[in-house]
Amino acid sequence: MRRLVTSLTSILVILAIFGMFSGTAKAAYPERPITYVIAFNPGGESDITARAQQPHLEKILGTQVIITYKIGGGGAVGWSEIVRTKPDGYTICGHNIPHIILQPLQRKDTGYKTSDINTVCWFEATPNMLVVPVDSKFKTLDDFVKYAKEHPGQITLGGSGSYSANHLGTVEFNEAAGIDTVYIPFTGSGDAVPAFLGGHVTGLMTYTTMAANYKDQMRPLAVATEERLSLFPDVPTFKELGYDFVEGAYRGICVPPKTPDEIVNKLADAFKQVNETPEYKEMMESMGFQMVFYGPEESKKFVEERTEYYKRILDKLEMK
Repeated sequence: MRRLVTSLTSILVILAIFGMFSGTAKAAYPERPITYVIAFNPGGESDITARAQQPHLEKILGTQVIITYKIGGGGAVGWSEIVRTKPDGYTICGHNIPHIILQPLQRKDTGYKTSDINTVCWFEATPNMLVVPVDSKFKTLDDFVKYAKEHPGQITLGGSGSYSANHLGTVEFNEAAGIDTVYIPFTGSGDAVPAFLGGHVTGLMTYTTMAANYKDQMRPLAVATEERLSLFPDVPTFKELGYDFVEGAYRGICVPPKTPDEIVNKLADAFKQVNETPEYKEMMESMGFQMVFYGPEESKKFVEERTEYYKRILDKLEMK
């Protein structure tokens, strides 16, 4: 009888230990801080967004969110690293369209392929906007185009990254207007703006967010949207001025390949909740951001569609 009791006790102890380890293995994600990697310089749109999301994500996920930076290659350094990171959900990375599509199409040394990027969601968009200094001699887009035609190659336009929405937008507008301007890539909008304010470039092909943040120092000439924006009611669209040019960037979050679906879905839900938080939404829209949301499955289709779109543009512009 004593042996039976001892055996039963041993079994119960073993089961308890097994249950303890099983519970640990299946502990709810996240158990520890999450690192949120930004692939561009501090001060740009990606950084501004992450900083605004941070307190809301911490509240929703119940853990600390630590923002870090992996800068270089127009975002490629950060994205090439995320595809090699452990897929446990504790390292997430901000990413952008068209960057993650155009870079691998144009360069062999990006360190990643578009298909490597495991998108959790897309959560915002920022249209392109052509701006010049407030004291510029260019008062209108017509002034700008006229001078560019008379002085080919003399106008320089700064922007965020190579093979980005700003870069492609400059090329697209050059084609549409029949002009030749020179695009100067910076590691992010945070770097492009000081160069602009210092007079090192003629203007910027930047985002609506930068124009909203520097209203007293930038003169917007046109915005690359289908219709005028309520935040800039006096700024005409390129289309209404006769140029078929609509372009901008989408921002989202990605994780390493093979990250478990339950983690991807939990992160997607957290970012969706952030977007739906009234005070966050109001603040972001006042800064020139446009709130959108594509979840994991929608994101795959969206990337595929945009890839085909950009391939056609690259073929048309003979950039390939």
